[in-house]
Amino acid sequence: MYTQELDYELPEGAIAQQPCEPRDSSRLLVDYGTEVGFAHRHTRDLPELLGPGDVLVLNNTRVMSARLQLHKASGGQVEVLLLEPAADGKWSALVRPGRRVPPNTQLFYEGSPVLEVGEPVATDGRRRVKPVGETSHGTAGGSIEALMKRAGQVPLPPYITSELDNTERYQTVYANRPVSAAAPTAGLHLTKRVLQRCWAAGAEVHELELAVGTGTFTPILTEELADHQMHSERYHIPAATLKACEQAKRVVAVGTTVVRALESAAVSGLVSGQTSLFIQPGHKFVAVDALLTNFHLPRSSLLGLLAAFMGPRWREAYDVALRTRYRFLSLGDAMFCMGQANGG
Repeated sequence: MYTQELDYELPEGAIAQQPCEPRDSSRLLVDYGTEVGFAHRHTRDLPELLGPGDVLVLNNTRVMSARLQLHKASGGQVEVLLLEPAADGKWSALVRPGRRVPPNTQLFYEGSPVLEVGEPVATDGRRRVKPVGETSHGTAGGSIEALMKRAGQVPLPPYITSELDNTERYQTVYANRPVSAAAPTAGLHLTKRVLQRCWAAGAEVHELELAVGTGTFTPILTEELADHQMHSERYHIPAATLKACEQAKRVVAVGTTVVRALESAAVSGLVSGQTSLFIQPGHKFVAVDALLTNFHLPRSSLLGLLAAFMGPRWREAYDVALRTRYRFLSLGDAMFCMGQANGG
């Protein structure tokens, strides 16, 4: 498949810059399949789309305060976006402007050295960073986790150009461990009341963990999808979630990250680990039957996953959404769809 087949025109005005209030008031485009067509609802209506035998699966990761605004000894400003820890206490990170930060450069916060930047570790610009120096209180600099608590900010996607009125709106209501560099955004629409109503409708609600990386925003630059090098992410599926999915009449994934975790486990047989699975047209879904998802960037791996799940019908859905002024991307509206094998 050629990457250009995942292209579409996304007007700047269609990109949501602030989330809907309340969360569950966002619009929901429901795809009932080719014979019935599309319906316009709201995410508060999700329980009406579920019933006994359904298992709704959530990604419960929390977004880390991973963006650090630091400076060099010379005073030059440097932004560090922390990605994930390594076994030796160091972290991988994106450093901007990277060309002006040679290896072994120390970075400062409030006058004290806090990080040392190492060599590049990948072609995408990732660097190793480690904690150094003393804090302004004269104590050891300590861990990078402590630095995030002290100086970190929650990073927003690059296409969101205004600050959020409340940064908790970029966290799900069920967010747990801070391990992600970006939010599992389909879950931003859900409230505790909506989830309680899902249970009341007869559906079970279970959780898993996939640490969302910044690669989720990276456009596919290769001419053919098969040549794209997919980013890697850590995941863990609890035994209770796996058992519920195995016994379910229908598994409903809240977001592409849940799809990726469940399908990775199905392909590899591993309930924990790193996955670089690239779900693209031609993938045979064995773990997920229905999907609640936001509207995604053109030429992105997330749109490739949706095209694999819905087939060519994804384009009709996006045409309908744009024509009826749905709000796109992380803070926008959502869609509920079934896989091709299930009537979608």
